[in-house]
Amino acid sequence: MGIDPGTRIMGFGVIRKKGSKMETLSLGVVKMAAIKDPYRRMSHILEKMYELLDCYHPDCMAIEAPFYSKNVQSMLKLGRAQGVAIAAALSRNIPVCEYAPRKIKMAVTGKGAASKEQVAGMLKRIMVIDQQAESLDATDALAVAVCHANQMELPGKPASAGSWEAYVSKNPQRIVRK
Repeated sequence: MGIDPGTRIMGFGVIRKKGSKMETLSLGVVKMAAIKDPYRRMSHILEKMYELLDCYHPDCMAIEAPFYSKNVQSMLKLGRAQGVAIAAALSRNIPVCEYAPRKIKMAVTGKGAASKEQVAGMLKRIMVIDQQAESLDATDALAVAVCHANQMELPGKPASAGSWEAYVSKNPQRIVRK
């Protein structure tokens, strides 16, 4: 499962990988612009994440990392949305991996500076997408899932290298257990 976090629109994409073939199981967006209270938006993200995770039972969740922006408030809000999505996955014991936007674009288009439209266009060429994407946030989330699936194919990289479980095992001193 791939997630493109946001506080107004959160994209999601679910894929299945069989050998070298990937198929799209679902993609879409969670719209929150009508929810005025920013804390209710976080609650809505949590509820929708639980619905998605319980519906698709993904093996792992990949999420786009927040990128540096000149607007610090926007970055903080985005980080909250990302944190809620990560917490939902971890509460269901689903490993989480995070990818920088440039890495995701590079994995799909071969260009780290590709536009959202270029990413969507390339996904339509390389994958069977049975449904029309509601927005570029949905195809961005699908790109996150594809990026993660492609990372699993890299020689010499264990499947869990970027997971939270791997981080915990490498950094036991940073974990507080109750």
